Amino acid sequence: LFYFIFSKDIGYIAILLLVIIIHEMGHFLMMKLFNYQNLKIFFIPLLGAYTSGKKQVVSQLELLLILIAGPLPGLLIGGALYFYNLKNPNETIQILSNTFIAINFFNLLPFYPLDGGRIIDTLFSKDNFVIRAVFTVISIICLVAIGILTQSFFLLIIPILIGLELFNESKNEKVRDYLKTENIDFKVEYNNLSDKDYWLIRDCVLFQFRKKYAIAEPGVYEYSIIEPVLVKHVSSVLQTKVIYNIKGIAKVFSILLYVALIVVPIIISVLQYKN
Repeated sequence: LFYFIFSKDIGYIAILLLVIIIHEMGHFLMMKLFNYQNLKIFFIPLLGAYTSGKKQVVSQLELLLILIAGPLPGLLIGGALYFYNLKNPNETIQILSNTFIAINFFNLLPFYPLDGGRIIDTLFSKDNFVIRAVFTVISIICLVAIGILTQSFFLLIIPILIGLELFNESKNEKVRDYLKTENIDFKVEYNNLSDKDYWLIRDCVLFQFRKKYAIAEPGVYEYSIIEPVLVKHVSSVLQTKVIYNIKGIAKVFSILLYVALIVVPIIISVLQYKN
């Protein structure tokens, strides 16, 4: 798809794939180190890729390290190739260096759902949906502005998808608010969910998404033809328990590290421009 729509250069497409694979493998290996289960890497045509996995209890530090493990290797490789290219000029090496730095720098921008936005979310939101929603709206506006200013109109698909996700997540949050009033623990793995709690959460989902699941009736406790879809939706309502263990000096250091990851590529780009 990229070949036919954007670039007919197979070499450049191979470089893009290499950069994306190394980026996602960084996330993947760090998640594996922290014993995440059901690990997968998904490639999304034209938009990139993402890594998914499950773990019931995770610390704030683990989340931060997983997020940084994606862009950090690419930035280190891109920087190393840049300095190597200064002594041994080569056009392919330069393109490779630029691509490593550009894609990972873009991914560190503080917009959700990029890694940078997720880092900010991990450090500051603390399960506060309102803060996350406001930050997501700001991210949508910024991404739309970037797409228009750079005339990369295809990128507008990303904020549209984020908007749809935010809409659905706002409804899921209403389900969680109700579950809180009923003292139902929704921070559990699906496999540990009791039958009673499953049907209760399922009813809440059906009430919130009546048009989407019109074929299934709330209060009818029988498996329907769309039950696999409902099981997946109920699973999306369940949340991971996060232990917030980045405080004080550790938080300051984390912020400085994030800022450094953004500033270093800018410095390299300025140096490259001057040369």
